[in-house]
Amino acid sequence: MRRLTRADLADLLDKKIFHRIGDTADELGLECYVVGGYVRDLFLERPSKDIDVVVVGSGIRLAEALGQRLGRGAHVSVFRNFGTAQLKYHGMEVEFVGARKESYSHDSRKPVVEDGTLEDDQNRRDFTINALAVCLNKARFGELVDPFDGVWDMEDRIICTPLDPDVTFSDDPLRMMRCIRFAAQLNFYIEEETFRALERNKERIRIISRERIADELNKIMLTATPSKGFVELSRCGLLPLIFPELAALEGVETLNGKGHKDNFYHTLEVLDNVSRQSDNLWLRWAALLHDIGKPRSKRFEPHIGWTFHNHNFIGEKMVPEIFRKMKLPMNEKMKYVQKLVGLHMRPIVIADDEVTDSAVRRLLFEAGDDIGDLMLLCEADITSKNELRKKRFLNNFQIVRQKLVDLEARDRIRNFQPPVKGEEIMKVFGLEPSYEVGKLKTAIKDAILDGVIPNEYEAAYRFMLEEGKKMGLVPVAG
Repeated sequence: MRRLTRADLADLLDKKIFHRIGDTADELGLECYVVGGYVRDLFLERPSKDIDVVVVGSGIRLAEALGQRLGRGAHVSVFRNFGTAQLKYHGMEVEFVGARKESYSHDSRKPVVEDGTLEDDQNRRDFTINALAVCLNKARFGELVDPFDGVWDMEDRIICTPLDPDVTFSDDPLRMMRCIRFAAQLNFYIEEETFRALERNKERIRIISRERIADELNKIMLTATPSKGFVELSRCGLLPLIFPELAALEGVETLNGKGHKDNFYHTLEVLDNVSRQSDNLWLRWAALLHDIGKPRSKRFEPHIGWTFHNHNFIGEKMVPEIFRKMKLPMNEKMKYVQKLVGLHMRPIVIADDEVTDSAVRRLLFEAGDDIGDLMLLCEADITSKNELRKKRFLNNFQIVRQKLVDLEARDRIRNFQPPVKGEEIMKVFGLEPSYEVGKLKTAIKDAILDGVIPNEYEAAYRFMLEEGKKMGLVPVAG
């Protein structure tokens, strides 16, 4: 981060909107400050879209007066129940709120709010790095108010609370998720006493809605190294409470001197590998869930050791229940994750054996347009410490990738539909919808995928007639 003087902050805030806010506040006799994440990100040289302004007095009054002053192009939305207002102006959004102090009841994270001073408002902030305020009034424009040494904490890369962390987390337990999310986003460390308070207050997370927890998890997932956030969730004991299926992956069991790898840390390594290649949130979810079926499929076989047979299919069935419980979208995004979890072993099995055209065609058919993401996931899944084995798999994956390109160009298998439809089969043989129709459709599809016939209508029609004859069917038309 960089050291910023008052002059530096004034230069960085030298935008028309900040001076207009300050001038309007001066006319109304109000103190106003830009606060929180926007100020933090000035020091950390990070882009920030969220501009929050605290007014010692009425934030709504300042926002309405500013909207009138700016005139055309300015739109003010007022939320009187919350005492806030939002100004939209030339692509910028500024949130206005009156300085306030808060008090909480034990069974809710919704505070009782009263008017307060700037000091009261900074006291209620979640972390010292988010309690910074810069004055916008003309006489003090650019002056930093930092009562909790948040600048020093940014220099030391520390996340800690302004006041007693037990009170901070008990009052609003979502702050525990935010604490870990900021540590992951900023690559900061959680201060020791703050971390202990996470451990002590973890059960309070139960009063937080699944939607809010999922929102924080998604933000952790989208960080540069998501494993950092999940390791911290595990260390403080929150993970079993919010995501027991993932927590169940952790640990190594040993029998007869045979142990298996820690599937939790393997999963996080795969997630980080994928994250270095793609910003796709749902591909990252597929990486996080790719081995989620292992605890339910784990068996010890004396002559083999630990096995996880069909964990991909078990995991595929678990995806909808996890998404539903976490209030994640139950739409095409869920189906995409489910597909990748179910298929993630297929390229590995192919790459571990002779790479046949038939196996690659079937893979391409089942993965469809998601084949590229599936291959990326499977390459990320090769975390073996045996460098020779790892190199062999990755080299074979390149062969698989090339065959995918060649076969798609030649056979047009991706998302294909058999050239002869069920309606035509029924018409040719005079059949109603039946087992025989389904059997013929499957036979045509398999013949194309196995390379017995090309993906062309004439070849498929002739094959249908031959297979029908073997089944004792007689054409009545065509």
